[in-house]
Amino acid sequence: MNVSAISDIGKVRDINEDNYCISEKGYGLFIVADGMGGHNAGEIASFLAVNSIKDHITKYVSIDMEEQSIKGIIYEAFNRANERILIHANENLSCDGMGTTATLVLKINSILYIGHVGDSRAYLIRDGAIEQITQDHSLVAELVRSGSITEMEAMKHPQKNVITRALGTSQSIKVDIFTIDFNAADALVLCTDGLSNFVDNYEIQKVVSELKDSNEACERLVSMANKRGGYDNITVLVAKNNEKNIESR
Repeated sequence: MNVSAISDIGKVRDINEDNYCISEKGYGLFIVADGMGGHNAGEIASFLAVNSIKDHITKYVSIDMEEQSIKGIIYEAFNRANERILIHANENLSCDGMGTTATLVLKINSILYIGHVGDSRAYLIRDGAIEQITQDHSLVAELVRSGSITEMEAMKHPQKNVITRALGTSQSIKVDIFTIDFNAADALVLCTDGLSNFVDNYEIQKVVSELKDSNEACERLVSMANKRGGYDNITVLVAKNNEKNIESR
């Protein structure tokens, strides 16, 4: 695969609270996380989530497992990450209230296993079209789904950044876990809202489709978000099928 990711502090924030993972050991493991909390707590929460999930997946997943077993391991990985963040926050007063989004894609053969909490996103690009395959766990997204506001109103809603699910904010969590097919010419994009709030779906699709190299696509997308203010940390991961691996940070 041709895989790359870039995490950029943006133009306004003092620290980068995003984290990501690329791991290929017989399967592809891709994770993005967007931390929240005062001081450096968001950075700690996203770091703990990414590393805890990665450790659990690489320890227990094998490519010959049944689908339900893999889904169970993903569920347990998210729960262990949640517990780890809660314990760290309880032991460190400065981290009280921290949390993080986490969006995971595990590619085994031609199947993508998705685990998702929060408002970071996973997109699938196929045949010149882009589809958001995760559902935002945010107040504004829920208002849109209920018909209370329109997609256009959501873009400028004052509570746009309020998320309704995160790791580290509650003892019990609900994780979206599902599978989709990944075809030979498909591309996968994971990103935090520092990208998706400033670069729309059509623009993401256009950049990823036009630029063959995943690293160049990541650089272009980050640049676009920064040119529009760079008001948040920006993390984007692009994975294209059947090509060489490239990684940067």
